[in-house]
Amino acid sequence: YDPNYDTSRQDHLSLLGELRRAVDQDELRLYYQPKVHLASATVGACEALIRWRHPSRGVVPPADFIPFAEHTGYIKVLTRWVLEESIRQCGIWRAQGLALRVSVNISTRDLMTHELPDIVSQLLEKYGSPADMLCLEITESGFMEDPAHALRILEQLHAIGVHLSIDDYGTGYSSLSYIARLPVDELKIDRSFVMRMTKDDTTS
Repeated sequence: YDPNYDTSRQDHLSLLGELRRAVDQDELRLYYQPKVHLASATVGACEALIRWRHPSRGVVPPADFIPFAEHTGYIKVLTRWVLEESIRQCGIWRAQGLALRVSVNISTRDLMTHELPDIVSQLLEKYGSPADMLCLEITESGFMEDPAHALRILEQLHAIGVHLSIDDYGTGYSSLSYIARLPVDELKIDRSFVMRMTKDDTTS
């Protein structure tokens, strides 16, 4: 039990209530963090990062509202919003001649739903964005909750043409032999393994 995630606290209930209005009141924003190819020093991709510009609290960081959204199931609404905004932006960039693959984080709850592939497919068609311009990032713990179901969803997304990435690898309990069975294009090692590799021989 962690009291920091107790959604029965009055301040947390207030924040969740305000978050439910944030989508309708256009308070959410996406910031796109570029991914630089070190060999060529070019930017060919970016990651969509959600921020909440609260009218009285100021900018609310994701760590202050994402865990509660996941706990209550409201994360599905946020994910749908992020997917639509990022795919729409990808379509705009493409029309301007800018080919940037956009990465979007998908929560465990999102991956456990059957509708995710259909939602992604419909949004790609709606905004005229190629499937390979979207990359969905799933945490290692996300697909380990129900590996069989997660594999089916990932295979459907792969069939659409969407790129798939495993995020924060190394913090869970999956083996590389299991990862090899997944239709993923990218494996992102958790930062705890690399942040000190220039100073600590045990991490290199």
